[in-house]
Amino acid sequence: MVTLTMVIELLVVLLALYVGSRYGSLALGAISGIGLALLVFGFGMKPGSPPTDVIYIIIAAVTCAGIMQASGGMDWLIQIAEKMLRKHPDRITFLAPLSTFILTVLVGTGHVVYTLMPIICDISLKQGIRPERPCGVASIASQVGITCSPIAAAVVAFVTISNANGFDVSIPQVLMISFPACVCGLMAAAAASYHRGLDLDKDPEFQAKLKDPIQREYIYGSNATTLDKEIPQSAKNAVYVFLGALCVIVLFAIFQDILPSYSTIKAVKGAPDFTFDDGTVASAAALAKAKVIIPGITEASTVQLKMNVVIQIVMISAAAIMILFCKASPVKAVHGAVWQSGMVAVVAIFGIAWLADTYFSNYTNEMQAMLGDIVAKYNWSIALVFFLVSVLINSQGAVVVSMLPLAYSLGIPGPVLLGVLPSVYGYFFIPNYPSDIATVNFDRSGTTVIGKYLLNHSFMMPGLIHIFTATIVAYVLSMIIF
Repeated sequence: MVTLTMVIELLVVLLALYVGSRYGSLALGAISGIGLALLVFGFGMKPGSPPTDVIYIIIAAVTCAGIMQASGGMDWLIQIAEKMLRKHPDRITFLAPLSTFILTVLVGTGHVVYTLMPIICDISLKQGIRPERPCGVASIASQVGITCSPIAAAVVAFVTISNANGFDVSIPQVLMISFPACVCGLMAAAAASYHRGLDLDKDPEFQAKLKDPIQREYIYGSNATTLDKEIPQSAKNAVYVFLGALCVIVLFAIFQDILPSYSTIKAVKGAPDFTFDDGTVASAAALAKAKVIIPGITEASTVQLKMNVVIQIVMISAAAIMILFCKASPVKAVHGAVWQSGMVAVVAIFGIAWLADTYFSNYTNEMQAMLGDIVAKYNWSIALVFFLVSVLINSQGAVVVSMLPLAYSLGIPGPVLLGVLPSVYGYFFIPNYPSDIATVNFDRSGTTVIGKYLLNHSFMMPGLIHIFTATIVAYVLSMIIF
């Protein structure tokens, strides 16, 4: 039953997320803290649990990727992508999104594409192709890669939370669904963008700009490129180390039997508290932590090293190797775009997920009563919830961390949730995300636009086509495989 208090508390959550999204960056997580304080101190709600495992993995992965960027390795990856794009300029509407997508898959963050976007625009103009066509879908692709990266927060969080809720899925299994589904979605969006808008020679607005010598010089005068940059061998070695670390993580995820196991003491499920002779009472969890075995209360067991710990160890070790042997500067890394954007993501996920978990964990029974019948009959409808929440909070990792536990509590099967994983990307809907805004600014032709009515922007059509296509493909694949 919905009460007035429940509605007011939900409004507090939504208001905190809305205000945070208006300020952007670190404000998303910080202002969520105000909402959390109101719920805990104002309404007396029991605090939820911050997603520490996911946060630790993000820190490790971002540190490794940031060190690679500091070594110059990212420049080499961008250079490789540029060579491919300039070799096949007539196919840029398809190759540009594939390039930004792969870069994000490798690094785990979509903020690595800012160097590539001016190049995409430059090649389009030189080829006489309307830049909006490749730029719009390439910006979408830079974020889509997050659900296909083995080190991205969204993927790691999905695996961690799913395993805790009885759906035994691994990172490679998630990628086996999300990767082909997202590629299909992006290619559908690219195909729809191929003849989008007027050709530049038939666009009256663009032709009017060219009549102004200053505008013509601005549009065609610069030559964005990374091909003239000398890439040292140490930078290339850093990329090899980084890619090697990714391969090690994937191999461990596939062959988990080779991971070490440890003896431990755990509480028996449903065990009561234990009363000692002196009247002292201890919980089963406390006894297990103290390594005390009491029949029926605690028991000895063997625990295998978890993948979230494996990822952290491998990523931190790879970062250290790049510092020691690839001339990567730690000081330069913390000033790089990858590390800074990753730390912003940490704060955002920390605040948003903690706020959401506090609210939903206190109203699990009510949520089950309200939504249980709907999602039981239409499991796929949870995709709409994921999409709408993503529109609001601008973070796929935060959507997974905050909403996936609720989805499992509603009884939605794990394979269904894996099938709708692409739907956690919806923040293109309102064009306020940095990559979209940057893409608009990089397009010197002015064809990539926000739009007079806000929602009629250059990213809406490719974004919706991708989400619709990728979610359907992922859902079908997940139902077939699982």
